[in-house]
Amino acid sequence: MANHKSALKRIKSDRAKRLRNRYQAKTTRTFIKRLKHSSEKEEAQDLLKRVSGMLDKLAKRNIIHKKNASNKKSKLAKHVNSL
Repeated sequence: MANHKSALKRIKSDRAKRLRNRYQAKTTRTFIKRLKHSSEKEEAQDLLKRVSGMLDKLAKRNIIHKKNASNKKSKLAKHVNSL
């Protein structure tokens, strides 16, 4: 266990950040699944715009790697164009 007050504070703040990051990543994954299962082109295009922003935000905050976000956006755009 931590011996210093600052270490205790760091443990608490790290836990809060971890939970926030997990929530944002999970929400993004849910929207990606929703986009993959959509069959209407209009709905898929709206979802693609929203998911792209979410992926960019995750990459900007180093929750996922920027190239991972880029690859996902590319594959999702290819999926939407094939509808």
